[in-house]
Amino acid sequence: MLSALRFHLTRVSSNVKTGPIPVSTSSKATCPATCPFMGNGCYAASGPLALHWQAITRGDRGVPFADFLQSIRNLPKGQIWRHNQAGDLPHTAGRISRRFIRGIVAANRGKRGFTYTHHDLSKGENASLIRYANRNGFRVNVSTETESAADHAIAAGLPAVLAVPSTETRRSWRTPAGNAVLVCPAQRSDTKTCADCQLCERRGSRVVIAFIAHGTGKRKADQAIAEAAK
Repeated sequence: MLSALRFHLTRVSSNVKTGPIPVSTSSKATCPATCPFMGNGCYAASGPLALHWQAITRGDRGVPFADFLQSIRNLPKGQIWRHNQAGDLPHTAGRISRRFIRGIVAANRGKRGFTYTHHDLSKGENASLIRYANRNGFRVNVSTETESAADHAIAAGLPAVLAVPSTETRRSWRTPAGNAVLVCPAQRSDTKTCADCQLCERRGSRVVIAFIAHGTGKRKADQAIAEAAK
């Protein structure tokens, strides 16, 4: 599976929300079928990012896995960086690649990489591999669409983020299990970015970061979130 994929590292992102940090993009085949936004409101499916993602998926851009790992090793010590502005963790039929996790954890040593995943935690070794990554310095946030799912991830010892409808007006609240939910600071401010916020990479174990549905596909994303809540 890994041999067929391509990965691209942008050393200085021009994205106004991430700020000027390194960000990567992975082939679309890394996305699991369990992602509710696949073809249904994915923010990366339109605009310049979509064109970039398509080029990587076709193999017109990007590099093989081994070369990608080397580019991560070459980042400065202590560098915060975002893996997958588009894409997810490589897998086979929904089972996360152990080789990928082991490789990226090793390459990230001394750096501060973070990412998100919509993989099913109950499948194969998925939960244990995500837990391994987090315990060894590579932050993998479990993406959820309901507060109960976020609570479940945290109870399993995993960091969680939460997609919320575009109509959400709250800035913070509590889940049924008492975990704190904070709306992404970059979405609440025109000046805050991932480069200076860094909560997705490092925060309290009972803090959920919420992302408000946005972009041209936000209505479809709203629908997907509503479906997940049923």
